[in-house]
Formats: sequence, C-alpha cells, structure tokens
Amino acid sequence: MAATTLDIRDVPPSERHPKIHDAFQALGSGETLEIVNDHEPKPLFYEFQAEVEDFDADAYEVQQRGATEFVARLPKK
Repeated sequence: MAATTLDIRDVPPSERHPKIHDAFQALGSGETLEIVNDHEPKPLFYEFQAEVEDFDADAYEVQQRGATEFVARLPKK
C-alpha cells in the first residue's frame, strides 16, 4: 500500500485540516496519507469518519513517536 507523508507540525492550525483534506483527496484508492503532527489527531479522525466517504476508519492507525510527534495513517478505500 502506497503512502504519502504530510508533516503539518509547522503549518498554522487554521490551515491544517484543509491541507490534510486536499492531500487525502489527491490519493488513489488503496493509498494512505500519513500525517506527522504535534498532538494526537483524534478530532481529525472523527471529522474524517463523519465527513469523508472514502476514509477507511477501520484501518486508521496512530503512533506516538515522541512527546510532540504523532504519526497517523489515514487509509483511503
């Protein structure tokens, strides 16, 4: 499964979700968007689950790699 990585730690908070949505929409079916964030993106998960039909919520994963580094994998159906 192909993955695209998007590090949003330096992106202003108000620009993060639109940037993530755009990157996710650019993916092909079966690909994954990997987000590197400074906090656990639980609100983003709920937003995608409710609003993005192609989001595979069952295959979503998040891993904490440091005090301020979280990596979330958002797979596309």
